[in-house]
Amino acid sequence: MTLKDLKINNTWSLFLDRDGVINHRIVDDYVRCWDQFQFNPGVREALKDLSGMFGRIIVVSNQQGIGKGLMNESDLHQIHEKMVSAIMKKGGRIDKIYFCPFLESAGSVMRKPNIGMALKARKEFPDMRFKRSAMAGDSISDMIFGKRLKMVTVFLSDDRNAVSRHSQLIDIVCKDLLSFAALLRK
Repeated sequence: MTLKDLKINNTWSLFLDRDGVINHRIVDDYVRCWDQFQFNPGVREALKDLSGMFGRIIVVSNQQGIGKGLMNESDLHQIHEKMVSAIMKKGGRIDKIYFCPFLESAGSVMRKPNIGMALKARKEFPDMRFKRSAMAGDSISDMIFGKRLKMVTVFLSDDRNAVSRHSQLIDIVCKDLLSFAALLRK
């Protein structure tokens, strides 16, 4: 499969993970406030480009820091408002953000790799087709989420071991979101 074969246009939706894709992931911790939030290099520029290619850009993010009591939903909404504003200032957009606040042990249908957040998105955007969607993330959980919905999966990582171990889940590999946007522009 090549990207040209996909014919991505404004009828397509792009699903993005947040931590590790849009912003720097804090190892063994969570982004709890805006002061801890750090955009990954080139992300705002990439989102400007991707906004011109995809009809919808949706963030789906597991946020179990809420379930652990390390932050609350108000803290998360504040982070997301500032994130979206900073992206818009550079000409990009995020159309909707869905998150799962529950602990992994809760077994919530909303927590990736389960598909609850995508089903919620389709309820809000009934013309959305998962077969005309891409899921870009930096974890195998993101790839499973995308494959369960028959999306094109984009693994944003340079971890060759993960790519070879899980190749059946991964359609496209790019180092990061900026590289993915550049690949689409070709």
